[in-house]
Amino acid sequence: MTDAAPVEIDGRALRNIFGQFCTGITIISTMVDDEPVGFACQSFAALSLDPPLVLFCPMKSSRSWQAIEQTGKFSVSILSEEQQEACAVFGSRNPDKFGNVDWHKSPGGMPLLDGSLAWLDCTIENVHDGGDHLVVYGRVQAFNSMTNKTQRPLLFYRSQYTGIQPDKSVPAQWRADLEEFLFTAGDKETWL
Repeated sequence: MTDAAPVEIDGRALRNIFGQFCTGITIISTMVDDEPVGFACQSFAALSLDPPLVLFCPMKSSRSWQAIEQTGKFSVSILSEEQQEACAVFGSRNPDKFGNVDWHKSPGGMPLLDGSLAWLDCTIENVHDGGDHLVVYGRVQAFNSMTNKTQRPLLFYRSQYTGIQPDKSVPAQWRADLEEFLFTAGDKETWL
């Protein structure tokens, strides 16, 4: 492999390319001195079932991340499409984000937004450098669904909120083939 000269990258154009990938939106939060702290995060993903790990990528300059790092634990609220306003609050620099939403504590004492699709309580497992962000691995300690199956996720695509069309959520004819691929991709291979 040869050392190539760094390529000039147009940041705005790259951001537009990244925007072609549709993501769900979560709120990552913690408690500091009995006060909830959190931020909107679309860089959340399932990482591993065994051990149970998730990951998210906060900006290195995030004040909310600093609070989460200090406590060593966090919760994840997976947002429903009805939570656009809450997402906007948590994506802002508003210092009192939880003052504008209904929330409660998880069994582990972490803040959870009411009306979310599901939640997870996690502890920080590892933190890795990721350029202008960090890559945080969290070990799942507890989780649950908070809604009925009719609610839909809040999605972000091309710099705006989007959702799932009702007729698109009906299982396709190839559903069994997809499930076979997802869960039995070989004797020892599995895919979330």
